[in-house]
Amino acid sequence: MRASDRAYESLRSDIIGWRLPPGSVLAEVEQSARFGVSRTPLREALSRLISEGLAAPSSGRGVVVTDISLGLVADLFAVRIPLECTAVRLAALHRDPVVFDALGERFMRAGLLIDAGDSGQNRYYSLVADLDTAVDEAAGNSYLLQAQRHLRTQLVRIRRLARDNRKRLHASAGEHAQIASAISAGNGELASAAMQVHLHNSLQHLLAARTDNDSDGAELPYLRKEHHG
Repeated sequence: MRASDRAYESLRSDIIGWRLPPGSVLAEVEQSARFGVSRTPLREALSRLISEGLAAPSSGRGVVVTDISLGLVADLFAVRIPLECTAVRLAALHRDPVVFDALGERFMRAGLLIDAGDSGQNRYYSLVADLDTAVDEAAGNSYLLQAQRHLRTQLVRIRRLARDNRKRLHASAGEHAQIASAISAGNGELASAAMQVHLHNSLQHLLAARTDNDSDGAELPYLRKEHHG
């Protein structure tokens, strides 16, 4: 693996996994020493992160991990909803019912994972990723997949904001089970409607969490009102 690829993959993983939270400074000297690379491949890695929206230049600070603002979340969901609904409709046309039946059953049992702490919730999010992959493969549309790739990178970070709300995660598991079931049945319109409900509920949870924290005089960590995009 090239030095720039190694630095990029490591930094990307740390940002998505919140080991480098929003606002973290990605200082060239420090990161070059960390990965044992020169500044040229490190700058290439940072450029890739900037192009994905995971980092951004900041005056006087260099490159920093980007904030997650309410504006960014709203913009992301405005684009994500039609793309995801299209994906599940296509998946319902070309699905393997066995695959989606199995996924639906796993989501019906996902409460055990959600209640098992961080390790269980990590496995739950792996299950969500399995459903995304199954939908992508069944839909079979490379242009749609490419359009979703950047959104999903940001989504992985945003999902962190729901981790402490088990009630929402349990509801989300039920919504995913309904999506999988509708796809398995070949009902594209029902799958699309279930996906739209799920995404609407997810967005409202994030907005309500910020409102609740505002009323308490506190902020939901890393979720800003401003849209600095």
